[in-house]
Amino acid sequence: MLVARPRTDISSQPAAWRTRALRAIMPAALIVALLVTWELVVHIQQVPHYILPAPSLIFRTLIERWDTLGPSLWFTVKLTLLALGAAVLGGVLLAVAFALSRWVEAALFPIAVVLQVTPIIAIAPLILIYVESTTLALLLCAWIVAFFPILANTTIGLKSADARLRDLFTLYGATRWQRLRFLLVPSALPYFMAGLKVAGGLSLIGAVVAEFTAGTAGRDTGLASRILEASFRTETPLMFAALLLVSLLGVAIFLVFSGLSKWLLGRWHESEMPKHDAAR
Repeated sequence: MLVARPRTDISSQPAAWRTRALRAIMPAALIVALLVTWELVVHIQQVPHYILPAPSLIFRTLIERWDTLGPSLWFTVKLTLLALGAAVLGGVLLAVAFALSRWVEAALFPIAVVLQVTPIIAIAPLILIYVESTTLALLLCAWIVAFFPILANTTIGLKSADARLRDLFTLYGATRWQRLRFLLVPSALPYFMAGLKVAGGLSLIGAVVAEFTAGTAGRDTGLASRILEASFRTETPLMFAALLLVSLLGVAIFLVFSGLSKWLLGRWHESEMPKHDAAR
């Protein structure tokens, strides 16, 4: 007996490859065009480097001052990742508590909202007064900014499980742990990953803003301190070099979490499954 096998549309593979290539090439080409235009404008108009440095000068400063910028970049990376890790741990645990107990949610969720809506630049000076360690104070500021997206998205995800599946678990007498592990966690994972992408960037923003507020200086400080020091000395190329590292770090964090989301959800969730749509 012959069994018909589904035919793979080979002709669509080159088209998909071209689409992915264009999506990568077009942004890169636009960035290159902007940098070239920037370089030409600075040279043609003879703009002083302390007002607007050319991209070539910024990249040269990045290489020449790497002995200063490298340790600062590492400090910012550590602060960002520690704050993000604490936000993930606290946000997920509290979201699980919210999902399992309405009373816990009613008591604690308003406090989380207050932390979110209060500008970090307003409460950072108070944190710096009450916390003796400057590094711990910076970490706390970055954690506050990154915490709420994890908590809110995970809570929504835990509550978004299909009602019919909930009834099925109840019918079979599933325990709370079984309901959480096999129903609520898979339902919440796409929401959690979306919150993680947002929280990754916010933790970096919180770390930089907190360091600006603290006005820290010295060797064991982050990129924000290098920007402050360069502004005081009117070293505009160094400011742009440090800002470039902050931007690249934020892009790297987003790309890592986007790849992680695609790896975890790409086989079963619509948000990350490959789209075979000719119109796209």
